[in-house]
Amino acid sequence: MAAGPDDAHPEQPELLPGLVRATLKQSQAKARATRERKAAEAETAAVLPVARVLVDVPLAHLDRPFDFSVPAAMADDAVPGARVKVRFAGKETDGFLVERAETSEHTGTLLPLRRVVSAEPVLSAEVAALSDAVAERYAGSRADVLRLAVPPWHATTEKAEAPAPRPAPPHPLEQAVEAWGDHPHAEAWLGHLRSGGAPRAVWNPPPGADWPSLVAHAALSAPGGVVVCLPDGKDVERVDAALTALGGERPEHAVLTADLGPAARYRSFLQLSRGHRRIAVGTRAAAFAPVADLSLVVVWDDGDDLHGEPRAPYCHTRETLLLRAELAGAAALVGGFARTVEADHLLRSGWAHELVAARERVRAAARVEVAGATDFDLVRDPRARTTRLPRQVHDLVRSALAEGPVLVQNPRQGYVASLACERCRTPARCPTCEGSLRLPTPTRPPACRWCGTEAPAWACGECGHRGLRAPVLGEARTAEELGRAFPAVRVRTSARDGVLARVDDAPAIVVATPGAEPVAEGGYAAVVLLDAWLLLARPDLRTDEEALRRWANAVGLVRPGGRAMVVADAALTPVQALVRWDMGGFAAREADSRSEAHLPPASRLATITGEPGAVDDALVLLEVPEPAEVLGPVELPDDEDRCRVVVRVPRAQGPALSRALGDLQRMRSSRKLDPVRIQVDPPSL
Repeated sequence: MAAGPDDAHPEQPELLPGLVRATLKQSQAKARATRERKAAEAETAAVLPVARVLVDVPLAHLDRPFDFSVPAAMADDAVPGARVKVRFAGKETDGFLVERAETSEHTGTLLPLRRVVSAEPVLSAEVAALSDAVAERYAGSRADVLRLAVPPWHATTEKAEAPAPRPAPPHPLEQAVEAWGDHPHAEAWLGHLRSGGAPRAVWNPPPGADWPSLVAHAALSAPGGVVVCLPDGKDVERVDAALTALGGERPEHAVLTADLGPAARYRSFLQLSRGHRRIAVGTRAAAFAPVADLSLVVVWDDGDDLHGEPRAPYCHTRETLLLRAELAGAAALVGGFARTVEADHLLRSGWAHELVAARERVRAAARVEVAGATDFDLVRDPRARTTRLPRQVHDLVRSALAEGPVLVQNPRQGYVASLACERCRTPARCPTCEGSLRLPTPTRPPACRWCGTEAPAWACGECGHRGLRAPVLGEARTAEELGRAFPAVRVRTSARDGVLARVDDAPAIVVATPGAEPVAEGGYAAVVLLDAWLLLARPDLRTDEEALRRWANAVGLVRPGGRAMVVADAALTPVQALVRWDMGGFAAREADSRSEAHLPPASRLATITGEPGAVDDALVLLEVPEPAEVLGPVELPDDEDRCRVVVRVPRAQGPALSRALGDLQRMRSSRKLDPVRIQVDPPSL
């Protein structure tokens, strides 16, 4: 006879009722908790029960605040500026609570807030208004702008107890005036700033000026919050050090850069938003720093392409800060060794005034020469205008090394950047993909820049000759040549693969690419600018302006009374502007020529890029303001499947064009049409 279950486990009849009772109790507890949660959600706050939330969605037609009800249990934490979770389109979505209200225009039942992620008000009303203005200016969405403005949440950092704010003593205005003594109008500008006014200036210091210290003096002289935006981390470190030296034991600034890491960056953000620090120093994202009582915005080297945001809505740091200064009634300082045409337009329109050093101070700061510019130079060296390193350069380097380091700017990175046939000068091409050949190192054979294929047995396709010449040399080959010419001197390089931040004042030759020039302790004794023709050969709207900016930034690193030499044609306009250090005159001439051609900043440009069908649809839907010019479409040179249209209007119609493009984005998003990329005032065409 088979045994039954009761015979095998005699204790089971006693356990089953207990398990059932425990399971039943758990189910009842969960049901009770669910009822209590739903009851709490159903009970809305008695005061300001409506929350207006900017939902983090990428769709342009949903770029507006949506109303949600505030549960009574969340009433204290649901403050304007807090991060929240909401139920949107069937999913739990992030958002920012921007306002609490008594009523809603929505006639149906409002969904409740799902959760208050953090009661920390990370989105201030000023930054929210700025994000609206930037999104409208660049025909983008606020969600994209807020990703730049507010860093990701870091709970551990937020919970850490922050030090109590300590009011710092006001910075003596006399020290700032003394530091800015070379600029005749600086005293009036600083005095107006200290009194709470909103003076706006375009500033171009002389060569060798300690501009980080001048920026620090101006920031500490401001009575309220300050935002300082710089192109890269090297410049941020210099201004940070200057503010630390002047601020002493009570620092008033916080650094905001992406290199800090999530925790450190969020800590700096909280120090500013909580009022523990009043000066924000950083790269382009610092333009949205949550400083209170904004009184001054500063942007240095506004022509640097690092100030342009590479992601939608492609906003520019200078324009963002100028918008913010206009909204807050704050002062503005647009600085740089060179002057952009946009900065010149601020002067022409009367929005800002010029702040430059006295002419005699500029003349004494540094002497800029052109190799082979005079007949006497040609008598000494008949090849001064044709050779890459003329005798004058060697003489200047030799004499300057007795006083300190020498900077040599080389526009190309690498060893030999391009090759050509030694006999017929035909560019050397890869036999596999037709890419240009280069020499990566002195010991390896020629290799393709595109596919990396080596071509040790290369022969010219035109004449069959196997000899190669190097029309363009990189910084590594230049350093090698200078090392042979000055064997007893240390030669260092600074380029993309290894950027030097600083060098000491010992005699040395530093070969650097544009933008990678290290700062020398006490300044360089001399600066040499090689291959100027390379910077002037770029097919771009800003070729001359960009070349002068890069040269000026290098010459700006010279010590007071130092020398600089450029190997170029002395008759070229940007070369003459560099020799005279006439940044204002050059920018004015550039602005006049662009105005005649109806180019920015005299006009407002926008590009629409995408597949031909999508671009045609966009042109049909776009209601351009009158008068407007539509140029194109044209195929992109690097992508035959895509084309681009340029829409141009007079500058006065710029806001209308931005609104029309914003309406186009929302219409295309709601109809789910093929995407196009819209850029307002692109840095280059």
